[in-house]
Amino acid sequence: MSRQIIIASDSFKGSATSKEVGSYIAKGIHSLYPEYQTHIFSIADGGEGTVEAVMAALPGETVALPVRGPLNETVQAAYGLIEQGQTAIIEMAQASGLTLVPEDKQNIMKATTFGTGQLILDAINRGVRKIYIGIGGSATNDGGMGMAQALGVKFLDAKGQALSGNAQNLKAIAQIDLTKMKVNPKTIEIIILSDVNNPLCGENGAAKVFGPQKGAKANQIKILDEGLQHYAEKLKEVYNRD
Repeated sequence: MSRQIIIASDSFKGSATSKEVGSYIAKGIHSLYPEYQTHIFSIADGGEGTVEAVMAALPGETVALPVRGPLNETVQAAYGLIEQGQTAIIEMAQASGLTLVPEDKQNIMKATTFGTGQLILDAINRGVRKIYIGIGGSATNDGGMGMAQALGVKFLDAKGQALSGNAQNLKAIAQIDLTKMKVNPKTIEIIILSDVNNPLCGENGAAKVFGPQKGAKANQIKILDEGLQHYAEKLKEVYNRD
């Protein structure tokens, strides 16, 4: 009986997908032990490749559409529909991912999650009632401001002017207007897929820990952290919840 080898590797960020890594490992094994049988499985941690891994394991449909990328360029993104189209699998990396931005173009202050919101809206318009969102691998630090904007939320400054959904505008938010929301969040169950439990702000917060990975300069981290803190306070005014 020949040996059976299961290969299950996460992606190598910016280099190879989970499936590609598996194929490279299998090739190496076969070069030494051609009689071995290899079985490649895609896995992910909520970042790049999450949709691919889930859809490889479960029956369903993959939906592709153009959305707004991290720096407002048009990108092609995809999400999965499972459970007879009632559940969606979305990954931020598809629409708002760091791999979509060349290193010399990284701009964490202006990067937006708007495209992720477009994926969510498309899924809801198709009748989805449960959404799993993998939040790893993003190029953004806007706290979901861009995503909310895509869903119809308006963010206004002290003069009543509309703000674009990005990190540099977080601290300028004076009012959050929900009257034009395109969805009823009470009818949708959202489950976040993440392998970390960092707080929003502070020493272990999003800006301090993950900002440098996304191109944040030392002087920007404090601005980002203060922006997220202000954003959280404004959300608490609306929802009465931390």
